[in-house]
Formats: sequence, structure tokens, C-alpha cells
Amino acid sequence: MPEPPVLALSEDQSAAFDRVAEHLSEAGIDIATGRLTPPEGGDSPPLAVIGKAGSGKTLLLARLYRALAEAGVEIVSGDYESRRKRERRSLAILAPTNKAASVLRMQGVPATTIHRILYTPVYDPEYERIAEWLTGNAARPEKGILDDAALDRAQAFYTSHSSVPAALAAAGVRGSDFITGWKRREDPLDIGFVDESSMLDARQFDDLREIFPSLVLFGDPAQLAPVGQSGEMVFDRLPEPRRLTLSRVHRQTEDNPILDLAHALGDPDLGFERFEAMVEEAAGRDDRVVIAERVQAGPMARSPVLVWRNATRIRLIHAFRAAYGAPPDALVPGEPLICDGIELPLKHRKKRLDLEARGLIKGAQVVYLGPGSRPGFAKLHVFGAPEPQVSAASIIKIEMPGEEEPFIPEAARMGAAFLHGAAVTIHKAQGSQWPEVQVFAPDLYAAARAGRTEAGAPLWKRLAYVAVTRAQTRLFWVTRYRLARPEAPLSVEDLKKPAALELDAAAG
Repeated sequence: MPEPPVLALSEDQSAAFDRVAEHLSEAGIDIATGRLTPPEGGDSPPLAVIGKAGSGKTLLLARLYRALAEAGVEIVSGDYESRRKRERRSLAILAPTNKAASVLRMQGVPATTIHRILYTPVYDPEYERIAEWLTGNAARPEKGILDDAALDRAQAFYTSHSSVPAALAAAGVRGSDFITGWKRREDPLDIGFVDESSMLDARQFDDLREIFPSLVLFGDPAQLAPVGQSGEMVFDRLPEPRRLTLSRVHRQTEDNPILDLAHALGDPDLGFERFEAMVEEAAGRDDRVVIAERVQAGPMARSPVLVWRNATRIRLIHAFRAAYGAPPDALVPGEPLICDGIELPLKHRKKRLDLEARGLIKGAQVVYLGPGSRPGFAKLHVFGAPEPQVSAASIIKIEMPGEEEPFIPEAARMGAAFLHGAAVTIHKAQGSQWPEVQVFAPDLYAAARAGRTEAGAPLWKRLAYVAVTRAQTRLFWVTRYRLARPEAPLSVEDLKKPAALELDAAAG
């Protein structure tokens, strides 16, 4: 993992660090001295670190993770969990989506998804012996399923990357060989850090509280709350002393026009027309903000256009497919998809877990690579997944303008369901970031004209805040209902092409 540069904490970050350290000390983990005491049982109330984009939540989370790792706390990664002794202390760093977890991993933080913590892999006994050796909990296997050369490759890879599945893959073994199934976690863990906690719904929060006696939430109060929670986020329920607010924008994000626009939305007197004028002013002095009269088709293949209304989303998807000459009855390799969940009956619970464990959870961003080796299967690239390329039983739906039922160009009897991903709603984009983002401004204007509010704030401002902050390096503010012709055909050349892992959800 890349090591980010060491940066000094701001005053509010330092104060939050000290408060979290106090919280951990109460739980028996003293990160200042490295003294760890066995867990005593019992829960402590969750703690929340909240702040808007650029306030340094990720930097603080990373600093706390490193302090805990240096103190000897075991890191639970989600890809393999050794048979820990009860007295050992552990930390799991979680995010609601694969994309959000991968953003943390790019910062050197070994994050995993909430799903991968709720469900744990069951290893074949022979490979479990190898995994225990790699993690330092057993002697090197003398004789077994892998020869010495393969074991050496696995050990060298694990030393550099700390991933058991990746180390076994380096030895020539695929996940379908060593993982025999998945099971719901039965035993609780210890310390949990949850990033993007504004996306958590009440049920997920309750599940996490069952697993983690000590829980620290990191979230942005200006984002959109989960659907069905009336604008309330889970950390809003915590008493004031349990909520730590980062108010200062860290110096490395100062003079960033994208963040300047996001923070300007906090002005209660700001109207949509004035905000759009601010976007135009920012574009005039900084090329990181662009006023665009047309949606660009090319970037839609990897980063969706962000919209408010479903009708707009469907129209843009059809314009994208038409621009690339996609036939109405089939997908073209390179088309983007969004996982819409798993369509399997309860008796196929294991197959559901297999699909979800490989990253095919609701909201996952995927690229279609081509048909699979069997009818109803599709080869897919799953962004943010540990093993991104899979062949899975798939149900791919193309929604049609003015039609209630989607067109289904190909489908297994059951499996992972997908919608087209060239455009997504801003709600669905939460937890994700892309280097360049196109925001469809006419939809935000429509939200402003509708006059709706959420949790006391105009809805258009929350939508604009989330949409703007999805852009890491450049923001395109699209002002008209137009789509520019693509400059090149769709391609998958930018995606690596190892042999795809096949996930059979249609058997039986």
C-alpha cells in the first residue's frame, strides 16, 4: 500500500485525535504507551467524528489506524481472519461500499466493506494452514497442496501487500479453490472505525453495534441521509458530547475551487442562480472547474453523469448508448453497469454470499467485458473489488423512457442484477469519488424550483454538495440537455485482463 506523506494535524484534528484516544483508553487500548489490556466485555456508546469535505476526516482516521497498528492492535481486513485469541485486541476499518473502501485503501488504510465484516469466508482446511502460516500464527507447512516455490511466492507477496487471497493468487490459486463458502459472523469483534457513516441506515447501524463494543463513526453531516430516514443520519442520535466536529478545512485542501463551491452551499442566503454564477466565476479563473454546454460521452463509460431525476438518468443512458451505436438487444463491451442487488431465493443463500463477497453488492460500479462462457453469464470488471474480474450469472436491465418494465438484453434465471451505469442519481453516488465528475445542472435547478427541503436545508443544496464533492480533481458543470459525440469507440483496454473468476448463481 502507498504510504501517504506525514502531515501535521490541525488544532481541531488534534483535539479529536485526543478524544478518540481517550475513548480507546477507556476500552483498554492506550495508544500513547502501547499498553493493551484484554477486552472486559460490555459496550461503550459510539463516538462520531463529523465534518464537511476537506476537514481532514480521512487524514485523522489514517493517523488513528497507524497509532493502533503501532500499539500492536491486530487489523481485521475482511479477506482472511485468523483464529485470534480472545485476549488479542483488534481493529476493523469499514466503508458502506467497495468504492468508498477503495478510496481509503489508496490512502494506505486497509479498509473493507461492512458486508465483508458481517460475513466471513470459510477456508478449505489445507489452505487455512497456509493462511495461518502467512499471518504468523503457524509454522510453514512441510508438505501440502502447494510446493516450496509456490509457498515462497505467496510469502513474498504477503510481505508486501498483507492480503491472504492476493498472496494465494500469486501462488497460482484462485478464490474459488480455497474459499468453500461464507457465513454470518457469530462472534463479536473489538474496535470498529466506519467511514462514510452518513450512508448508514438504522438497520446497518444496529448490526454494527452488535459486532463492535467500541465504534467510531466518521461522516459528513452535509450529505444526503439514507432514503426513509427523514433526513436523519445515525450519528444525529448521539448526544452532543459523543459528536466531535472538524470545522477547519485542512491546509492541503485550501485554494481548491471545488471545495470552495461545496462550502459556499452552507450560506443560508445563497440561491441557485447565485451559486451557478459562482461556478462560472470559478471556471473563469481555474481549470479544475469547467462550464460545459454538453455532456461528454467518453467519461460516462467510467464515471457516471450525476443527476437528480430518474427520468433524466434514463434519457442520458439512452443517448449514451445511441452515441456509441449500441444495438437495442445487446450490450457492447465497455458499457458501464451498476449492481442493483442479488435476485436469488432464500435457499440459495450461499450463492448470494459468494456473489456479494466478490464485490457484487448493491451500488457496485461494474464494466461489462463481454458474454460469459455459459448462457446468462457475463464477464465483468468490478471496481474496488479485491479480485475485480469475474464471470457471474447476471440479469442486466435497460430501462426504457416512458416504460415501466425494463428491457433485459440478457439474463440468467437468477443472479446479480444490473442497471446501466452511464448516469446515476446523486443519492446513489454517495460514498464514491472519481477524478472527473459531470454534474447535470438542469436537474439541480429543477430541485431548487420544487422548493423541497431535507433536514431543514433546501434539497438542491444537499444534492449540489454531494455532487460537487464527488469530483477529486475536476468538476464539469453541464448546463444544457445535450450530449457530445464520443471521440473514440468504447474500449476495455484500460482494464487488466486476468482470467475471470466464475461465480455460478444459476445452478440448481
